[in-house]
Order: sequence, then structure tokens, then C-alpha cells
Amino acid sequence: MTDGRSFPKSRPMVGLETCAVPGWAPEDMLVHPDGRVFTGLRDEGTLIEMDPNKGSAEVLARPGEQPLGLEWMPDGRMLICNAALGLQVFDLATGTVEALEIKGTRINVCNNAAVMADGTIFVSDSTTAYPLMQFRNDIIEDTRSGRLLRIDPDGTATIMLDGLTFANGVALTADAVLVAETAKARIHRVPLKGGTPHIFADVPGLPDNLSTDEEGLVWAAFPSLPNPALGTLHKLPMWARRLASRVPEKLQPNAPLGCRVAAYTGEGELVHLFDGDPGIFNHVTGVRRHGDRVYLSSIEQGKVAWFDLKASLLA
Repeated sequence: MTDGRSFPKSRPMVGLETCAVPGWAPEDMLVHPDGRVFTGLRDEGTLIEMDPNKGSAEVLARPGEQPLGLEWMPDGRMLICNAALGLQVFDLATGTVEALEIKGTRINVCNNAAVMADGTIFVSDSTTAYPLMQFRNDIIEDTRSGRLLRIDPDGTATIMLDGLTFANGVALTADAVLVAETAKARIHRVPLKGGTPHIFADVPGLPDNLSTDEEGLVWAAFPSLPNPALGTLHKLPMWARRLASRVPEKLQPNAPLGCRVAAYTGEGELVHLFDGDPGIFNHVTGVRRHGDRVYLSSIEQGKVAWFDLKASLLA
């Protein structure tokens, strides 16, 4: 959001509540059909199952490094996008973690994914220029080294879209795969059966993870609200952007603190925009709807949150 685009007024998140996790940085979360909630933590790369209603959590596995996006595989196993270790699968029945073999390329920052019924995986490689912990450098410098990959069931990788400034959330619609481009405040649409990739939506903030709910709506999480300074930086020559990326973080341009999510139809129409109290929860990197509850996660928090969708729509 850097060019003055306007969006409808948001609704407040009604009933926003939080639950602490036994660690830090629950970047994404996954909700089982029976209501169980799973998330990964930066602490020793821990994967946990939690009951937010009771405030309880159980360690399931330690896949190592930084688990980011989580998705279900067709066989019921859990797909883990591990920032440094690539794609992994976790078997809830046996408690084992297995690395998936990728043929043809190496994923540098494995961030978020979506999975088709035949086991085909679409995954974002956020940047090939920096490791995850230097994501600010990549965004400020506008390296355009992010990409969307398709991983066939046999492990063969194909580049679906590249040239992205920090590729992030991934989701599937009926006929396309979507990928968020964080630094450009937009989501791209890549047709599954041929056709030209194009902009699915310009969005009200810097988008992170995407998810699809039971009605087919695509939800987007926003760790940062619109930041006009970023667009100004991207107009500078590369040497100046690199210099800016090396300025101490406290002196770099930061967006206002927020707690924001949005939902879109499969055609890119914005249907829901919600803002919560950033004093309760902020820097939303993951969003999942389960019935009338919308769950939120954050790579900058030691807790997860949720709000009441039905009550929020009436506010």
C-alpha cells in the first residue's frame, strides 16, 4: 500500500481473546476439523497441539529451525514449511517428521503452501537473496528474488512465478493458485491450466499467510499496515536501497502497529476487513477460520488469538 489506494472501512474484531503458547513466534496455525489447533514455535523448532479454550498445549515434535506455514496433506499428515529446512511432513499417528525430497531446485526460505487433492504442493520461496532472519533487507532492497514453486507428487519442482519481492502466503481457488507479494501489498493469481498470471487483489497492508475457509473465501493476514515509505524507498537506486537496509532497525521505516485480516472471494472481491486492538494482539502473520471463530497467529508474539466472526459482522 504505497500509492494512495483506498479500501472500505473495516469492522472491529468482536470478542478478541488470546492464549499464551509455551514459546515464541507461532507464525501460522492449522485447525483440525474436530477443533484441535496446531502451531509451530521458533523455540527449538517445536510443533505443538493446543486447546485455546483451556489454555493447554502439548509438544508433538521438534522438526527443528523455524516452522512457518502448516497445511494438511491428502493422507492426513501435516505439511510443514520449515524456513531453513524446506518441506517436511509430520505424521500425527506416529509422531515422526520426514523431509520431502525436492528435485530441480533448493528452497531458500520455505514460507507457505497449499496442497491439491492429488498431493501437488504449491509453495512460496520468499527470497533467494537472504535467510529468513534478514527478511527486512530483502523487502527494503526490493531484490525481487521471491518465487512460487509447484512440487509434483514425485518431488519435481517447477517455477510458477518469480520476480516477487518477498513471496509469502499461498492459497488455492477453484482454478488458480494465489501467492502474496508482501513488499508490494498485493496478491497474484496464477491459473492452474495455463493462462497469464495477473494481480488478484491489491490489499490494505503488507500481506503474509493466506488460507481458504469452508465457504471458499480466501483470508489474508497483515503483519504490517500500509507503509508509504516503503514505496518511496523502492524508487531509489539499488545502492541506496542496500544502504537503507543496513541502517539500524529502529531507524528504518516502520508501518503503524495493527491487528488486521481480510477475506476475498475466489474472484478477488474484498468481502471482509477486520481490525482488532493492537494492544491485545498485533503483527498478524496467520489467519484461519473455523466455523464462527477466526484464529490469528503472529511471528512476533508469544500467544495466539481469535475473534467471533458472527458478532463482528453485526458490529
